[in-house]
Order: sequence, then C-alpha cells, then structure tokens
Amino acid sequence: MRQFLMRQILVRPSFLRHRPITGLRASALHAFGLPAMLRPLLASVFAASLALASGFAQAQAGPAPSAGPAANATAALPARIQLEGNTMDKQAFKLEQAKGKVVLLMFWSTDCAVCRDLMKELRENVQGWANQPFELVLVSVDSRIADVEAYNAIINKAVPSKQRFVQLWARDASYKDSLNTRQSGSSLLPQANTLPLAFVIDKTGKPVKRYAGRIPAQAWDDIADLL
Repeated sequence: MRQFLMRQILVRPSFLRHRPITGLRASALHAFGLPAMLRPLLASVFAASLALASGFAQAQAGPAPSAGPAANATAALPARIQLEGNTMDKQAFKLEQAKGKVVLLMFWSTDCAVCRDLMKELRENVQGWANQPFELVLVSVDSRIADVEAYNAIINKAVPSKQRFVQLWARDASYKDSLNTRQSGSSLLPQANTLPLAFVIDKTGKPVKRYAGRIPAQAWDDIADLL
C-alpha cells in the first residue's frame, strides 16, 4: 500500500505533462530541492497563489490615480477672469487690456521650486513670441513683497528687458481679481493649492486651459495654436 501511494504522488498529472516550468518559479523549486516529479504540480499551485494575491492587492489599492497636468487642463474653468492692480513697476494694469492677445496668467511664489525652475522657460518664450499677440502675466502670492523684490533684483541683473513680463503682487492694496486670491492667501483658491497655477486665456478673454503644478510642454503648443 505504501509503495502504491508513493507511485500516485510521483506520477505527473496528465494536464501538466505538456506545460514546462521556467523562470523564477523553476529556480525557486530547484532551490528547495523538491523532487522533479512534484515540481510541475507545486509550480501551478504557486502560480495560482500569486494570481490570487495580485487580485487582492489591486482590490485593496482601489482605482488608479487621476492623470497629471494634462487632466488639469480640462478642469472646471471660470467664464472670465477679471484682474487688476499695480505691477511691480508701479504701473496700473488690467487683464482686460490684453484682449486680442493670448495670455498665460500664472500664480506663483518665490519659495516654490517648480515655479523658479520654470522662469527661464517663460522668459525664453516671451522673447521668442515678442512679435506675436502674446502676453505673460505673473501674480506672486508671497506673503512679503520684499521676497519678490529681492528675487527680481537678482534676476534683472542678468535678464535682458526683452525677456521681462508683467508682474503683480496679490497682497498689494491695489490688487483684486475674480478668483478671490487675496482672500484665499497663499493657499490660492479653495480647490487649487498647487503652485504654479496657470490659466491660458484666448484672444476673446475666455480661459481655455488650466494647469496646476508643473506646466507640461503641450501647453506651449496649445498657446501657439491660439496665436
């Protein structure tokens, strides 16, 4: 009886006779020194266990996260953005003055590393589109104007005037916008606390894109199409 049982255990089941064992599972089974005839059966059990574990992990993880900046572009947009105030150069400015131009309106702060990294790219595009109907408007949400002034003082020493653009400080007494930026403080808007926060506004003054976080390369193509 004992010999009969051993023969039954060591006989390879018919449904496994033409299924080779390769890769990690084969290496693991060899490492444990299992009898060759038992390896196919145990390998199948091992594979089934992995499949069950994978399905459980996916169920626990929940739905996949939403897309990055590209998804932001389709987020809810205001019908119009009203904005006015004195620039950092003490000049009166109203966003409606830029009607007829494509505008990139960006909220930022000097302590935002992504914002600072983006400045060179912004300046180069301002220079490249100097003869195009394009306007770049930056609004700082820094808590202290001294921080913005110190940053600009350093940048302006190396940056030519043709690469400069309109800048405002959201905490200036003259500043106001329809996004309630001053009331929201550095968190910038109830539903968007990621800087930079940028809006692409077409020539009619209608916001058509919104980007929270790093601005993707596609944004520049979108702007170019609107010029």
